[in-house]
Amino acid sequence: MSKLLIFLTLIPLLPILTTSFSPENPSGRRVLVLLDDLALKSSHSVFFNSLQSRGFDLDFKLADDPKIGLHRYGQYLYDGLILFCPTTERFGGSIDLAAILDFVDSGHDLIIAADSNASDLIREIATESGVDFDEDPAALVIDHSSYAVSNTEGDHTLIASDEYIKSDVILGSKKIEASADIAPVLFQGIGHSLNPSNSLVLKVLSASPSAYSSNPKSKLSNPPSLTGSAISLVSIVQARNNARILISGSLSMFSNRFFRSGVQKAGSPIKHEKSGNEQFLTELSKWVFHERGHLKAMNVRHHKAGEADEPTIYRVNDDLEYSVEIYEWSGASWEPYVADDVQVQFYMMSPYVLKNLSTDKKGSYFTAFKVPDVYGVFQFKVEYQRLGYTSLSLSKQMTGFFIFTAVHLYSK
Repeated sequence: MSKLLIFLTLIPLLPILTTSFSPENPSGRRVLVLLDDLALKSSHSVFFNSLQSRGFDLDFKLADDPKIGLHRYGQYLYDGLILFCPTTERFGGSIDLAAILDFVDSGHDLIIAADSNASDLIREIATESGVDFDEDPAALVIDHSSYAVSNTEGDHTLIASDEYIKSDVILGSKKIEASADIAPVLFQGIGHSLNPSNSLVLKVLSASPSAYSSNPKSKLSNPPSLTGSAISLVSIVQARNNARILISGSLSMFSNRFFRSGVQKAGSPIKHEKSGNEQFLTELSKWVFHERGHLKAMNVRHHKAGEADEPTIYRVNDDLEYSVEIYEWSGASWEPYVADDVQVQFYMMSPYVLKNLSTDKKGSYFTAFKVPDVYGVFQFKVEYQRLGYTSLSLSKQMTGFFIFTAVHLYSK
């Protein structure tokens, strides 16, 4: 992913917020949906209707349409891209691998759904995003312990997984359930592994320890390359520029059939009337499209105690006060972000002061401390990273008789 630009401002100054998620009301966001077959509009309509009911404008196109493109006259036409076209070997129009990577590098969001027929192109997009599908094109995830019970014995490639990531911000605070117990998610498709050199990718739905990836129509002659909980069924990426990516090895898991299907996990006496697919993917799509977990910081201020204006310089042992406002997008409006782990550093080569910020739970964070008995150029720094949230990195430097400010928002 491309590095984020940092902007500098001399006084008079206000903090600059750099974020691809600029709309104050994102309900009008446009999403391009590329399909292998327009019949997917009907067979996967519940998922699409969920997005449209939340205000997203979906533009459905065949993946090989010669007129498709992501931008025009230097401006992007879409805020998000959904690839439900696993067999596509080549996109139409001006879209190719480089165009999709540039789209994400420009801060836009992406959903990729593959299956057993995944093309080299789809696999390469996934690899560039930080995951690697099983190299065997005939391989599927097989699990002889955590499969979904059916009327026919089958090959145990219909997986019933409840190995979710434990994160309310990513999957919502409501348990994925259809009764008193957690409803498993149905998955049938190809597994992938995470690139160990990419710290930005996370598993959100994993296979069980008994799973493996192999051709279900052949006997195992060699140990499978992907086994156990190292197999990811669904993963996400949060890039440093705020772009978010969802990668699934199953297009079927988004289908109406899987959404509405009952499910009973092997070894469990409980048969759920409805799988966890609809809730799981609806909540996950909220995260991917920034309806949850997106923070913004504003109104960074500092001044001497008892004063209101920012000074050009502090002196040793001055009492000072620091404050910042932090908000989270709720899907409809900016709401106060409430946490007890936001800290500020008074920094010169290393932090001389490290303080937890108090909050009024209305968005304002603040603290007060004394300037240390050390001469030099100091910065006020907030480096805030929390699973599932966009990271905040704020810096305000005191240097001589002028100030410059760099404020950027990114994710690790």
